[in-house]
Amino acid sequence: MANEKAYFWVEWGKNDFERINVQFNPTEMTFSKGAQIAEIPIPGIDTPIQQFIRGQSEKLTLELFFDTTDSGMGAGATSVTTLTDQFYSLLKIQDETHAPPVCEFAWDDLSFPGANLPDNYADQKRLSFPCIVESISQKFTLFSPQGIPLRATLTVALREYKPLDRQLRELHLLSPDHTQSYVVQRGDTLSGIAAKVYDTPDEWRRLATQNGITDPRRLTPGRILAVPPIL
Repeated sequence: MANEKAYFWVEWGKNDFERINVQFNPTEMTFSKGAQIAEIPIPGIDTPIQQFIRGQSEKLTLELFFDTTDSGMGAGATSVTTLTDQFYSLLKIQDETHAPPVCEFAWDDLSFPGANLPDNYADQKRLSFPCIVESISQKFTLFSPQGIPLRATLTVALREYKPLDRQLRELHLLSPDHTQSYVVQRGDTLSGIAAKVYDTPDEWRRLATQNGITDPRRLTPGRILAVPPIL
């Protein structure tokens, strides 16, 4: 029996939204997320220093099942593509944005993975998965005697969509308020490092004072600098 717990909320354009219901809730979902890490080689040490570069997009993969046999399997049967074609359209380029639409995969209740995190994880809580559709493959598994497709399984890959302003708001990247560290890489300058960690090269003196650096143009690759907060 069909249900309407899971759905896609689609932004086709400015002030143009649509809810597309999933006929049956997926029985399995796979979330995956990684981080890009660079190894900083330093002569004479046992293990390279690990330098975080950036996070990677979270991905969600799920299978969606569709069936129209309830309306009959003989002459005049309803094609399952009446349900699946609208999901395929989520990969089409839109005239207004010149890109596929932004979507959210969500459930009608508050049991979506990540919805029940404790308060100290407030920035990571979510009730849906904002995304763009990365790929869809469609497999038809049942046909009527007339060749009308009646059952299909869609394998859908979704890629996390998070605009820059939201990321900066959640991560507080523009308001460094605690001491951090930075591993000097070949070619680094204090003004360049300040631009990376403070968003302005003018704060290079703060780094020089904190780390006792007298010549800001001569930095040793592999040195770990303390990055003090801007209070």
